[in-house]
Amino acid sequence: MRKIVHIDMDAFYASVEQRDDPSLRGRPVVVAWRGARSVVCAASYEARRYGVRSAMPAIRAERLCPDAVFVPPDFSRYRAVSRAVREIFARHTDRIEPLSLDEAYLDVTSNKQELPSATAVAQSIRASIREELALTASAGVAANKFLAKIASDWRKPDGCFVIRPEHALDFLTPLQVGRLHGVGKVMEARLQALGVNTVGELRALGAGALEGHFGRWGKRLFELSCGIDEHAVESERPTQSISSEDTFAADLPITELGEAITQLATRTWTSAQDEPRVARTVVLKLKTSDFRNLTRSLTPPQPPASAAGLVEIALALCARVELPPSTRFRLVGVGLSGFCDRDQMAAQQSLFA
Repeated sequence: MRKIVHIDMDAFYASVEQRDDPSLRGRPVVVAWRGARSVVCAASYEARRYGVRSAMPAIRAERLCPDAVFVPPDFSRYRAVSRAVREIFARHTDRIEPLSLDEAYLDVTSNKQELPSATAVAQSIRASIREELALTASAGVAANKFLAKIASDWRKPDGCFVIRPEHALDFLTPLQVGRLHGVGKVMEARLQALGVNTVGELRALGAGALEGHFGRWGKRLFELSCGIDEHAVESERPTQSISSEDTFAADLPITELGEAITQLATRTWTSAQDEPRVARTVVLKLKTSDFRNLTRSLTPPQPPASAAGLVEIALALCARVELPPSTRFRLVGVGLSGFCDRDQMAAQQSLFA
């Protein structure tokens, strides 16, 4: 039986800002750029009391909490703190699956410190994060990833919750089906139409009925209702893409996107410097004023070798956007994808030299 720990940093971006600026401590902090098009990246627990949440439009957050302190995000600083957190994880296990900068799964079926239990590992990690980084994290401990993730949210902030295998069914039974991973508002409404509101009612419906209604996803829902999740911690998940994007305060024509593309390409290049592999493809993402999404990509014979090279390719991709000159854009993004090992890249190039 696996022993899985899910670690989730508490209000990560906002907590880093409060840690680094004592004047923000105890105040409602919203990590976001101000403006009608901006969205909330993170909110401190003081701001959450007013209903402010991540991904909420910043203008709504300002209405909900007029006294909020808005702080523009500093992702390079958050990435540095995230690396320090993962160094703490690595003292206990090499089987680490990061989900984002602020959360990860750890398989501690065996652990480097030879601590007696997964709970002891989780508590040790939380103590190190508090002592060394002056931040707090919540932890969930269970026999699989699905349950561990639910558990980490159970005693937030700064808590640890354990779901023992023999208690898993009793724990799950009264939960609302919306607590299950992958059950959004649409799926929750479909289940409610079948008379299913809780996980126990979902389980009682049976695997056959659920599969009849929802196909393979129905089978997966039944497994989750029984606390079954066989997915292993994947510690070597390769990077698929790295990107940066921005939403404008006012819609712009394509002829005025150059400055934003330059800044975003530079930001993406900086983020990609921690990736040991080479990105072969440059991607330009655009969203029009009527919310139409477009992407243009290029895989050049030689991948960009500098931020300036990435900027040049991203700007050139604008010429491949064949829309009327009157088209206005609300969002632009620049990304890198098609990552491969440097040795593999060299071998491919030698074949065509």
